Amino acid sequence: MKLTVLVDNNTIIDRYFLGEPGVSYFIQDDNYNILFDTGYSDVFIKNAYKMNIDINNINSIVISHGHNDHTWGLPFLIKHYSESTRYNKPKLIAHPMTFLNKWVSDAEDIGSMVSEEKLKRHFEVNLSKNPVWLTDKVVFLGEIERKNDFENKLPIGKMEHSGGEIDDYVLDDSALVYRSAEGLVIITGCSHSGICNIIEYAKKVCSDDRIVDVIGSFHLLNPSREVITKTCEYMKQNNINKVHAGHCTDLKSKIELSKVTNIKEIGVGLTLEYI
Repeated sequence: MKLTVLVDNNTIIDRYFLGEPGVSYFIQDDNYNILFDTGYSDVFIKNAYKMNIDINNINSIVISHGHNDHTWGLPFLIKHYSESTRYNKPKLIAHPMTFLNKWVSDAEDIGSMVSEEKLKRHFEVNLSKNPVWLTDKVVFLGEIERKNDFENKLPIGKMEHSGGEIDDYVLDDSALVYRSAEGLVIITGCSHSGICNIIEYAKKVCSDDRIVDVIGSFHLLNPSREVITKTCEYMKQNNINKVHAGHCTDLKSKIELSKVTNIKEIGVGLTLEYI
């Protein structure tokens, strides 16, 4: 499996690509191509072009959750496909709540700009709470079980649901897992479900306790002392020896994580490969 970072908050030095506060990865498992999230704008398309990555040849698009920094690139992808003379009509996989309206206030809409109905005109849409296997080795986890007592305890704004509004605990937040020969490679968007919850559920779905790498955001932005302490304790107790934490993982949290695991730099242009 080969993963290339198309969008992250940071870029790799001497690799002159564009960055933005968002996530998009291009993942190849043999001849199967996956676009994981689309960032905030058309930056992922521009970076893919400079990297000689053919986004007309994508088999599946996976959306980690419905926030703007992961979905607002979708209108640009639709426009790109509409103007293209050739492209495979990809599958689009996400949680059923991903494309519902989400907001923090009347003035701050943080949900997808594209509705489920609109997406169905351009993609083969599969919205699932259950795990979905994209290949023999890559699985979309669906709705993450939330079992610990310290992660994801506060809502992020509101969401439209059943004709009304409810607090949004981002139940649509999911992740991908690659089953390598040495163990699991976990790929996250924002980890609103809790990075420890995600790892535990990945182990359950894949029946494997070995963790090779965790790539993406850990959603540790000025976390409470309890959250960062228990997260670090979990990493140490579960022998998670390497992580690539980016996007919405702040410097203080990275420093704390570095005390218990080998934390690697992540940014646009980074390529990672696993057998």
